[in-house]
Amino acid sequence: MHRVSRKQFLAACGATMAACAAAPRAGAPAEGRSDDVGAARPTASPVGPPLEGVTSPAPAWAVLHRSGELKRRGDALWQRQDRCDLCPRQCGARRLAGERGACGANATLEVAAHHPHHGEERSLSGRQGSGTIFMTHCTLRCVFCINWPISQGGEGQRRSLGDLAGMMLSLQRQGCHNINIVTPTQYAAHVLLALDLAADRGLRLPLVYNTSGWERLDVLRLLDGVVDIYLPDIKYAEEAMADRFSPGAGSYPAVTRAAVLEMHRQVGVARPGADGLMRRGLMIRHLVMPNGVSGSRNTITWIADHLPRDTYLNLMSQYRPEFKARDHPAIARPITRAEYEDAVDWARKAGLTNLDIQGAGWLSG
Repeated sequence: MHRVSRKQFLAACGATMAACAAAPRAGAPAEGRSDDVGAARPTASPVGPPLEGVTSPAPAWAVLHRSGELKRRGDALWQRQDRCDLCPRQCGARRLAGERGACGANATLEVAAHHPHHGEERSLSGRQGSGTIFMTHCTLRCVFCINWPISQGGEGQRRSLGDLAGMMLSLQRQGCHNINIVTPTQYAAHVLLALDLAADRGLRLPLVYNTSGWERLDVLRLLDGVVDIYLPDIKYAEEAMADRFSPGAGSYPAVTRAAVLEMHRQVGVARPGADGLMRRGLMIRHLVMPNGVSGSRNTITWIADHLPRDTYLNLMSQYRPEFKARDHPAIARPITRAEYEDAVDWARKAGLTNLDIQGAGWLSG
């Protein structure tokens, strides 16, 4: 299957972004919020009437919505922005008072794009697309990020919780198979509270938590029963590599491995339904990088030793030197065919049986 990169996908969203040009900009109050970003949690803007004719199976989070627990957890995460500790950096930024944290975000939601995405994993994109919502800012801040204008440049528009709920409902109306939140960590509270609002209007799609993998266990435990599909990266196997190419993230290997084990405890092995669509489970991504920077063999061995052998693993071959990558000789080139084929061979020899192996026709010899 031809894969569309996130960069290509975002370029295709230009028309959608242009249509949103009238929305509040970074210097203006967001709809549904007071001018004071330090005020109490903002009210929602309208998200429309309940949907009709939605017959897909109820997602995991529906139970927590009915009991009121989904909103309670969202409120608890919201308050943690007062001295923010939502990601492993624990920078302590007073986000509720308007201060921006190490990730670049304050408590005002910023969204770069939302659109059906046909280039995600086949079991997520299906025929109608994955309902992808790209959040602005990122906690990991990789020097090679392909989406750096969004993750580190701050591209995006201020949105209310009601706006986010409306995006989810719009994607459902367009026939998307899931709601896929990209880089959700810094906005975990917003996601839960918007999900609760959208549920009141008939949202019934599974939630995909599309993350760098660098997640705190106590935050993940608040997502237990909320997230249907975890889609984490495992980017690095060595602290030195993590700290060099995602500055300040030397804890990445240990923290991410613990996080992935917690994700697996919550949702188990990802297995598609009879229609080929994934509705629950852990789907790991590993980007093969040049010169062994990502520690592919070490990562694959760890997965085989600590998770079921049929754990879903997408071995990604599309690394390109973007953003500041050319300032670092070790990652200043694409990967070779041999580097990718070595990773595939290691995974097969490790006994992993649920591999997503990408076409590598564009790789150099």
